[in-house]
Amino acid sequence: MNKNFSICFISFFFLFFFSIMNFFFMTYFIMHNMVIFMEWELISFNSMNIVMSILLDWMSLLFMMFVSLISSCVIFYSKSYMSSELNLNRFIILVLMFIMSMILLIISPNIISILLGWDGLGLVSYCLVIYYQNWKSFNAGMLTALSNRIGDVFILMVISWMVNYGSWNYIFYLNFMFNDYEMNFIGVMIIIAAMTKSAQIPFSSWLPAAMAAPTPVSALVHSSTLVTAGVYLLIRFNDLLINLYMFKLLLLLSGLTMFMAGISANYEYDLKKIIALSTLSQLGLMMSILSMGMADLAFFHLLTHAMFKALLFMCAGVVIHMMSDNQDIRYMGGLSLYIPLTSLCLNISNLSLCGIPFLAGFYSKDLILEMVMMSNLNMLIFYLYYFSTGLTMFYTIRLMMYLMINDYNLLSIYNLYDEDYIMLKSMFILLFMSLVVGSFLSWMIFFYPYMIYLPMNLKLMVIYVSIMGLIMGYLISNMNINSLNKFMKTYSLSLFLCLMWFMPNLSTYGLNYFFLKFGQKMIKNIDMGWSELYSGQGMFNIIKNYSIISSFLLMNNFKVYLYSFILWMMIMFLMIIMN
Repeated sequence: MNKNFSICFISFFFLFFFSIMNFFFMTYFIMHNMVIFMEWELISFNSMNIVMSILLDWMSLLFMMFVSLISSCVIFYSKSYMSSELNLNRFIILVLMFIMSMILLIISPNIISILLGWDGLGLVSYCLVIYYQNWKSFNAGMLTALSNRIGDVFILMVISWMVNYGSWNYIFYLNFMFNDYEMNFIGVMIIIAAMTKSAQIPFSSWLPAAMAAPTPVSALVHSSTLVTAGVYLLIRFNDLLINLYMFKLLLLLSGLTMFMAGISANYEYDLKKIIALSTLSQLGLMMSILSMGMADLAFFHLLTHAMFKALLFMCAGVVIHMMSDNQDIRYMGGLSLYIPLTSLCLNISNLSLCGIPFLAGFYSKDLILEMVMMSNLNMLIFYLYYFSTGLTMFYTIRLMMYLMINDYNLLSIYNLYDEDYIMLKSMFILLFMSLVVGSFLSWMIFFYPYMIYLPMNLKLMVIYVSIMGLIMGYLISNMNINSLNKFMKTYSLSLFLCLMWFMPNLSTYGLNYFFLKFGQKMIKNIDMGWSELYSGQGMFNIIKNYSIISSFLLMNNFKVYLYSFILWMMIMFLMIIMN
């Protein structure tokens, strides 16, 4: 165990130091408006060069700082959370590989090194989702891997298409090729790849399924790494994509994702899945504001969301441990009396998610909603934004009612304690960041202030929908059995809404099942059927028959057959002469 302990601490200190170093570099780069582009040649053969490129600017350094800070807290937290794990070293190494893949993705201006990071994220996330080795984990891992493979295929198509440009450094081709149809085609493929990785409709079903992974992995994956990779890629490609009609479709799909995730979270009873659906909702928010052309706002919300969402997952992990590994919120209740410090972290991260003023989420979310109000958009997008904001408040208050206020329903004899200081220390780092990071980033990354002038009613619209969501969450949580029976009249609608609009069924039994079944038939009929009969097995039979004939001739006095053959030829010759 000491060896495991040392690996955890070495990883924690290295990543924490790396994040502080990135912070100082980032402030220097912003002050001096610097960008470093490094490229070195790996192989040169005639006119072909294979090069490795790195792009360091304030955006990549800031994102690396956040990823490494959250990762260091997650690894420190894992020391206690995964203490009963025999192979803790293996788990830590997988997490470190995951972080390295994300950092490679962040600093790459080259589409090939992006693919390496992108595929590394997909592969290691599969290993982490199936970490607990049961059927549920295997199914979730397969759904995650197959959904992400779609995006990998589109990135590969982009690589093959960019051969036409003579270089894979996409960063050089973004600004001056707006009317180039080939670059527009590349843009469409990049958007589809980002939609699969960031789980937008119709690829949303893998994100709640990936909750089968250990909770520290969920804290890392669903805050700053895997699911934000698609958003970060679109932020980098934003100059190219802004004129595409596909961006308008992305705006609609991401708005629907936000709406669908908010509704599904209100029907869900699994603690981790509620938080996963809230992540999906926030990803929809990031993608939609990105598709309106405001990449800086999307990046701002990505960073603030990473902090409080990682904290929220860590608190959920502590609560699940306390509840004897039970994730159903109906068994929980009154936690604020027994685990006050964890409850403090949970409530602050939840309120930050809702956008309560002067917490991290407020600065980005309020700004995004007011910019939507200023934009020239139709009523549908406006409705999706504000209704989804109300739903965020709705499921957050419902969660807090179930966890903090309702009665404890699990065991008659229980011992809830809040003295796991390893977990609490890592949570308090993120708690501090969740409090200050919104104001800190809003001063640092915007080069000019957003000035938003709105009528009073529109300015207060965010507060109106938040209060409505708060009241609805309170009323729904306090419903008695007679009120709940009324929902049975809309059972079919409730089933449709709580099952993410049947998307898991479509992904699992529709697309993936169809392709897997098709692959099985191809293997059975072609690989093990016709091709076997006419290539491998067929050649084997032909050669076997020839060898049987030749051995028969050799073993049975070849000369007899030779003489009889010569005799037969002479008889034929004589008959020809006589005729």
